[in-house]
Formats: sequence, C-alpha cells, structure tokens
Amino acid sequence: MSISMIEIQPTLAERISIDDESLMIDLVDGRSISVPLEWYPRLLHGTLQERNNWRLIGRGEGIHWPDLDEDISVENVWAGRPSRESQRSLKRWLEARNKV
Repeated sequence: MSISMIEIQPTLAERISIDDESLMIDLVDGRSISVPLEWYPRLLHGTLQERNNWRLIGRGEGIHWPDLDEDISVENVWAGRPSRESQRSLKRWLEARNKV
C-alpha cells in the first residue's frame, strides 16, 4: 500500500486593503480574501488612519494593527472565523478609547 503525502503550505498575505465595509487580503499565491469589517470590531471602530497603520507579521501569517491593539491570523480569515473577542473585552476597549 502506498501513501501520498500532501504538503500543506501556510496561507500567507502579501498585502491588504481596508475600506468602510471590508477587509481585503491578497495572498502570495494569487488568491484574494474579502470579509466584512464587522467581523473585526476593533477595525470597524478604528479610524481610517488607525486601520491603515498595519504590518504583516510572521512572514505574512498575520496582520498587526498597533494603534488598535489588534492581531488577525490570515488562516482564520481564510477559514471564515470572525473575531472571538468577548463583548465585555470590546466594551472595555471602547471605553478606554473614549477617555483619550
């Protein structure tokens, strides 16, 4: 009996763009992903300047927004998994933003 092995490559981002409704990720293999911004409340509540201040982390395995204290895994976006941040945590974060 023979067994074939398939090497699964990580899903890596090459660049991203964000508008008022969507997070769009272009992958290094040519595919693109687009998800509703409401999946990621910190991005939804961020300003355009905060949303546009991002960097790829882990060779493109994730995206980090320092101004929003948000990290998103490209694999989770690809798998259709929205943010799992609790409402309580989001509420505290929003309250802290409003104090500034």
